[in-house]
Amino acid sequence: MDEVPIKANTVLPARREAVTLRTEDGLSLVGELSLPAARDPRATLVLLHPLPTRGGMMDSHLLRKAAWRLPALADLAVLRFNTRGTASEAGRSEGAFDHAVGERLDVAAALAFTAERGLPSVWLVGWSFGTDLTLMHGCDPRVEGAVLISPPLRWSEAEHLRVWARSDKPVVCLVPEHDTFLPPERARRRFGAGIPTADVIVFPGAGHLMVGQADEVLDAIVAAAVPEVPTPLPRTWSGPHEQRQVTIVAS
Repeated sequence: MDEVPIKANTVLPARREAVTLRTEDGLSLVGELSLPAARDPRATLVLLHPLPTRGGMMDSHLLRKAAWRLPALADLAVLRFNTRGTASEAGRSEGAFDHAVGERLDVAAALAFTAERGLPSVWLVGWSFGTDLTLMHGCDPRVEGAVLISPPLRWSEAEHLRVWARSDKPVVCLVPEHDTFLPPERARRRFGAGIPTADVIVFPGAGHLMVGQADEVLDAIVAAAVPEVPTPLPRTWSGPHEQRQVTIVAS
């Protein structure tokens, strides 16, 4: 089979399953688990999406590309889901947006699911609002480390950073050069004070939404979670695949 470029809408092979996460306060959250097609995963990514009141959801572009590519390219399990009150093509999660407070139970439900399924080496990957959820609610014994994409530090406080610093878990921060919420110099100061061991990686030319940076973001996630997998990841594919359009649903 001829090699073809991996494009924005390319879906590579995986075992994909629609899942429902159950929270301690009785909500059902819509999600999807993607596993390598023919082997056990090396590690697990739990993806936490951007702000739902600004269009964030489990189909936000970096997250769907991670789910569509990384099981095949890096042998990763990928769990993505809609936090409370958030909608996507897969459906709407029960409940209502709770300004990063009630979402603590959503993160807990996702981690409980990974434990129930026996998924290995769990990493949290938050994007924007998802980084606040990671920092505030994700420093759990079941979590190996965290990748923070475009962290705004909007809801998370210094005390949350100190919890991660005391845990000694690796934290990797992917900071866009032109991020208006937390540009690189401020990111270095905030994380330097709160988590001195955090690795702050600047993405030249990028904005908060990381448009045009998906390949490099996925490379950085893989380098953190499974450093034994060579990066950059392949940009072409010669096996079965499909092209898929996603219907964007507003929360």
